[in-house]
Amino acid sequence: MTGVVVIGAGLSGLAAACALAKRGVPVRLVAEGLGGMALSQGTVDLWGHDPAPVARPLERIAAAPQGHPYRAIGAHNVRSGVELLLDLLGEGFLEGDIETNTLLPTALGALRPTALYPPSMAAGAPSDGARWALVGFDRVRDFYPRLAAGNLNRTQLPGGGFVHASAHMLDLPDHPLLGGADASAMTVARVFDQPGYAQMVARAIAPLVKGHDAVGLPAVLGATGRDAWATLTRELGKPVFEVSLPPPSLPGHRLGQALTSRARELGVRVALGARVTRFTAEAGRVIAVHAAAAGAPRPYRADEFVYCPGGFESGALTMDSRHGIVERLFGLPLTGLAPVDELITADYGARQKVFEVGVRVDDEMRPVDPAGEPVYANLRVAGSLLGGAIRWAEKSGEGLALGSAWAAVEAIGRSAA
Repeated sequence: MTGVVVIGAGLSGLAAACALAKRGVPVRLVAEGLGGMALSQGTVDLWGHDPAPVARPLERIAAAPQGHPYRAIGAHNVRSGVELLLDLLGEGFLEGDIETNTLLPTALGALRPTALYPPSMAAGAPSDGARWALVGFDRVRDFYPRLAAGNLNRTQLPGGGFVHASAHMLDLPDHPLLGGADASAMTVARVFDQPGYAQMVARAIAPLVKGHDAVGLPAVLGATGRDAWATLTRELGKPVFEVSLPPPSLPGHRLGQALTSRARELGVRVALGARVTRFTAEAGRVIAVHAAAAGAPRPYRADEFVYCPGGFESGALTMDSRHGIVERLFGLPLTGLAPVDELITADYGARQKVFEVGVRVDDEMRPVDPAGEPVYANLRVAGSLLGGAIRWAEKSGEGLALGSAWAAVEAIGRSAA
């Protein structure tokens, strides 16, 4: 095999590229940007809502309905994809149990189910009677502890009972890097990485959290590592947990950076800022994809291609002014298409079927036409482009990304054998 080109630097693209590189396959990863992991919570959601909370995600995946992409992927590939991720990140980056979901608080005071999560979030798993102090920072937007505490105090836990949360606001100690009145999550995180800053914050928090079992803080405790979180836990003498914020998410950014670095360590040739604009095909096989470059498009040739471009959020799926939806690069057939009044309804709270539109694949992750025949024999699709699921509503995004990436890599291995 001369190599594989992976298109897209999100979770599915990076996972596929790393898995191939670990097998000794030459891999080129081509992407327009850094991928969408900063839009995630930095957790691994396998299946969280259906629409009620799901306790055992792999069991739910194994019973996925016809037309859902998990039917093609299979629970065994999801499990293998998650094991790949844990191996790539190393011990201690994520914890939890892929068999059983854990509830963790959000900035709105909701409890969201997830399978794996950073250790800095672990102490936020609720229990009846737990006394939490939620502390917001004056420079941090999108975390209002009174709102979060009020909603948490009204939320009954699945096994019965409630947590008891109190709300506090803290003026962060001044630092030259903080700049103006508001600061981005990344700016605050970089300040927390400065020597001695976490200790200063801990001293200011300590009087606010006496008599509480744990302390919840916005997820800004360090740009890359866990030093600030560990320091705050040690200095306060009680568990500290990060509360996920609306995107862009710092824990999601940490995950993306860690996987991108791991891909480079494994020898993946990463080309960012390369928008793939067209392709060449012969006899039912993709020969090359062409990325925009100064002077003329640059071709990337390979034996196999793994396409992980995202969905509507990345522009891989587009809707025109007449509500026609297309996949922009390969023109792949789409499933879930319907008249616009069926795809998008006036009921804001309804399940909007437009988000189920996407590419249908076989169990080799090859895109198929309406008759079920592969469109291109050596093209695999993984991640958010797959149709039949509303990932954000189901809380299934990472499971679909990792499972489809692993299934694509396995299929490539079989085709080369």
